[in-house]
Amino acid sequence: RPNPYQASLLQDSVRRYLQLPADQTVLILHAKVAQKSYGNEKRFFCPPPCVYLSGPGWKLKQEQIKARDLGEAGFRVCGYMGLDSMGSSLMETQKLSFEEQPDAKGFSCAKALYISDTDKRKHFRLVLKLFFSNGQEIGTFHSKLIKVISKPSQKKQSLKNTDLCISSGSKVSLFNRLRSQTVSTRYLSVEGGAFIASARQWAAFTLHLADERCARSEFPLREGYIRYGSVVQLVCTATGVTLPPLIIRKVMKQYAMLDVDEPISQLHKCAFQLQGSDHMYLCLSTDKVIQFQASPCPKEANRELLNDGSCWTIISTETVEYTFSESLACVREPVSPVPLIAALQLTGGGDVAMLEVQGEYFHAHLKVWFGDVEAETMYRSPKSLVCVVPDVSAFGSDWRWLRYPITVPLLLIRDDGLIYSSSFTFTYTPEQSCIPGQQVLSDVPQDSDKLLDSIHQEFTRTNFHLFMQT
Repeated sequence: RPNPYQASLLQDSVRRYLQLPADQTVLILHAKVAQKSYGNEKRFFCPPPCVYLSGPGWKLKQEQIKARDLGEAGFRVCGYMGLDSMGSSLMETQKLSFEEQPDAKGFSCAKALYISDTDKRKHFRLVLKLFFSNGQEIGTFHSKLIKVISKPSQKKQSLKNTDLCISSGSKVSLFNRLRSQTVSTRYLSVEGGAFIASARQWAAFTLHLADERCARSEFPLREGYIRYGSVVQLVCTATGVTLPPLIIRKVMKQYAMLDVDEPISQLHKCAFQLQGSDHMYLCLSTDKVIQFQASPCPKEANRELLNDGSCWTIISTETVEYTFSESLACVREPVSPVPLIAALQLTGGGDVAMLEVQGEYFHAHLKVWFGDVEAETMYRSPKSLVCVVPDVSAFGSDWRWLRYPITVPLLLIRDDGLIYSSSFTFTYTPEQSCIPGQQVLSDVPQDSDKLLDSIHQEFTRTNFHLFMQT
């Protein structure tokens, strides 16, 4: 444990961070399944794994490196991506060079990664290693698990085996290959608020299952697995831009099948008919997304003839985000492993409240902080930390008598001062009592007593509330 002087310096650093967070975020976007290569054929992962670097901390760190007279060449970010090793020295890796986008994010993708038939694993992870160009290591970051498949399933999917099915609310990518040529691959993406077909970047879309019986303006969402013939909505996860309601159709030999209602599977060919339209389908034309009018099949009423640009391949995707800040610390070691918080579990109450922080990549050098207050922390396992909830008075004597809840961010801080922020916060609810004769703050609404009573009744047991900001 640091001495009181060091503890005070660290607390001052945390306060400065909370006033002006200088985070560095590494976002890895990848498909949930990967098709295995056979023999000399290399089936590159499609869509290709992408990496985005965002946050003001990157620029701040680069300025610090530049100030050490290392020149501009010293602070560029570069990296390598490959499959997690099985002890083989022949692990395929791809070098990544980051380019700055108009939104100031760094972007790179690994277009030439594949898994060979000599690798017998059913699942694997991608490994990303990042460096500054002066050789300083930033850290190692892992993707989520990727399932290996031999080829897209042509059988009717059963909901008894949901591994390859696509559920409502999950994230997907859509791509199109004209005449099945790899070089012609285009991905559905969003640029400038409009849908485009991009040869370079792809977007993840949340695929929602809608209730067909309701009006289009209402469009309530529901749970379940996506089936052909369902009305769905595609929402871009990065921008929130949304396509109008669509009916998803199965594609067989360039025909849209209107009478198929089986569950959708990974890497299936599908088409998206605009709900309420006259045979109009979502289609690409070079880099534009347009509408295409299908031709009814004269011999079979349950089929419609499509063009190549209206046939999309669908695949589930995953996103993993690592956030840290080394702007206020003298960090000599890599920032990894970067802890990820998944859930919080509160036990006890009053003076003996304990909080279990659940997630991944925890270690014994981490402390839980409630805002700028360090909590007594015990390392339990790589997936669990337990801490004592600080008394509200730790935030200042005035807090105890406030008439409304206070919310503080939840941080994990390494013993060298490296800060890992999270999307979780912790809320202290007020005590029911108040200092006699103390004036209620003027900015508290008139109905605050009713609000206070409801808060008190809801959290009488612990006087605490946990939630995650979205």
